[in-house]
Amino acid sequence: MKEKFVAKRAEAGEPTIFANSQNLMAGMTDVIDLSIGDPDFTTPAPILEAAYKDSLAGHTHYTAYRGDADAIQAVVDYYKRELDVTISEKNVHLLASADYAAFITCFATIEPGDEVLIPNPSFTCYADQVVYCGGTPVMVPTCEENNWRISAADMEKLITPKTRALFINSPCNPTGAILTKEDLQEIADLAVKYDLLVISDEIYTWYDYAAPFVSMLSIPGMAERTVVINSLSKNYVATGARMGWIVAPEQIVGAVFRLGLNMVYTAPAFGQRMTKFALNEGKKYMEPILADFKERMFKTAERINRIPHLHVQYPPQGTFYLFVNIKETGLTSDEFVLTVLEKAHVMLVPGQNFGSCGEGYVRICCTVGLPKLMEAMDRIEAIGL
Repeated sequence: MKEKFVAKRAEAGEPTIFANSQNLMAGMTDVIDLSIGDPDFTTPAPILEAAYKDSLAGHTHYTAYRGDADAIQAVVDYYKRELDVTISEKNVHLLASADYAAFITCFATIEPGDEVLIPNPSFTCYADQVVYCGGTPVMVPTCEENNWRISAADMEKLITPKTRALFINSPCNPTGAILTKEDLQEIADLAVKYDLLVISDEIYTWYDYAAPFVSMLSIPGMAERTVVINSLSKNYVATGARMGWIVAPEQIVGAVFRLGLNMVYTAPAFGQRMTKFALNEGKKYMEPILADFKERMFKTAERINRIPHLHVQYPPQGTFYLFVNIKETGLTSDEFVLTVLEKAHVMLVPGQNFGSCGEGYVRICCTVGLPKLMEAMDRIEAIGL
C-alpha cells in the first residue's frame, strides 16, 4: 500500500538485518560489532592539524563549486605520482562523500530504462542508486572459486541493446577481490566493443595484499569512458570527513556540476583542506595503520579457518573485509548472523545483503583491534555451529 506523501521510489521495503543492526544490538552491552566498515583509527593528527590551520586562516566558507583549486590539484598530482595516470584539473570534481559521488554519477549518466551491469555480490548502494535513477541493475554472478573476480565473459552474456554502463569495485566490498591489469584490460575491451561507460569504485586503493592495485584509468583509452570514484574515508581513515571525488571525462564532470548545484552546494571546506594535505603528504602517516589492518586480516583469516564448518580465502586479497563461507553449518546467512548475535554477542552482516551470490557467506569487518577480533572468533567457535 502506498505511503501517504511518499514517492513510489522511496517506499520502504523489508528492512535487512544490516539495516536493522542497531535495533538488534539494543540492550546488549558487550557486543563486538564487526558489521560496519568504519575504521577504528582516528584520522592521522597531521592531516587534521593541517586542515584546522587552514580553517583558522579563513577556509570556512563555500568553496569554488568543483572544489578548492589547490585540493583539485592535489588529486591531479596524486594520480600522477601514485598511479602514473595523467589527468587534468578539468577531469576532477570534489564531492561530499563517495556515496554521493556514485549517486550523482548515476543521475548524470543513466537514462530511464538503461541497464547497468553490477557484480554480485557487491556494495549494496550500487543497485539501489541505479534503480532510483530509473535504470535496471543487471547482476553479474561472481564466485569464490574464481576469487570473486568479475569477468568480462560473464558480463558479455548479459549485455543487451539497453546496456549503458557497468560498475566495478577493486579491491571489492564485501569480498576483498582484486582485479588484475589483465582483468581490467578485458573489461575495457568489452566497454569499447559495446560503447559502455565504466564506473570504477576505487576507494580501497591502499588495501591490496594479493596483487598491486591497478586503476581503470591506467588502461589506455579508458579515461574517455570511465568515472573513477575515490574518497578519504578508507584510504585515510576519515569516514567522518564525508569527502570524495570523481575523475571523469569533462562532459560528465560538467553534468555532475549542473546537477549538483541543485543538490549539495560544494563539498565541506574542512574536508577539502584535509584532502589537499592527505593526498600531498598523508601516505606516510597511513603506513603503520595499513600494516595493522594487514596483520588483522591475515591473523583473523587464519583463526577463522581453525573454526569447524567455517572457512575463508587465505591469504586475503584486499580491503579490511573477510567474506566467510558458512555453508557447512547448514544455516542461511540470516540465520547464522542472528544466531551469532544472540549466542556470542558478535554482530556480522549476512552475505545475501550484498546480492544473491552472497548467500552462504557472512562479512566480517576487521575494524576493531586484533585482541577484540580474536575474542570475537573465540566466542563464535564456542557456540559450536
